[in-house]
Amino acid sequence: MSPVSTRYDATDPAQLEAGVTAATTAIRAGELVVLPTDTVYGLGADAFDPAAVRRLLDAKGRGREMPPPVLVGSVATLDALASTVPSWARDLVEHYWPGPLTIVVREQTSLQWDLGETRGTVAVRMPHDPVALELLGRTGPLAVSSANLTGRPAATDADQAADMLAEKVAVILDGGPTSDDRPSTIVDCTSARPRVLRVGAVPVDELRSLLAGKADLDDLDPSEGADQGA
Repeated sequence: MSPVSTRYDATDPAQLEAGVTAATTAIRAGELVVLPTDTVYGLGADAFDPAAVRRLLDAKGRGREMPPPVLVGSVATLDALASTVPSWARDLVEHYWPGPLTIVVREQTSLQWDLGETRGTVAVRMPHDPVALELLGRTGPLAVSSANLTGRPAATDADQAADMLAEKVAVILDGGPTSDDRPSTIVDCTSARPRVLRVGAVPVDELRSLLAGKADLDDLDPSEGADQGA
């Protein structure tokens, strides 16, 4: 892995293509990248490269008991990763993707990956950020956790991400400051009733309203969901 990261100004069209190309090359080589999302900045690795995922967890100072979520570049990719998606979960996806909602679903048993101790589930989100979507369109699904050291606030600009992770990543895509400092809201969709694991950019009352008459939303479990992803 490169000892010092290369940073690209993704808001500059002249650097955007070079940056996304460099990030794609780094991902394919098993290295880590920092990328902007529509919530906080993310630390990304090839979701199908177990060694790269381990590097991601190590870079954050995190163990396998907190596997990273997976970002996808299209809604259709959800069915390639999930074995079952309840109809009400599809309603959430239709309403919020691309956007700041992560859903936890049962993973396809045929997937050749190792994200950590997932207990047969995977957290999936399609971000609403043009730089992230361009990168995902070239790399495929990425394991992406918030760009921070465990226990510290998630980065909301490239400077903060670089301060914590510059020596551990190959490429930093600087998309400017995020418009919000809240991560995505996480909803567990693996049971008959949806359950909020983390309150983030999507308010719980909004989820309740959308799901009214379709599924009863369980109360937040404050023991889960913290510092889990962008």
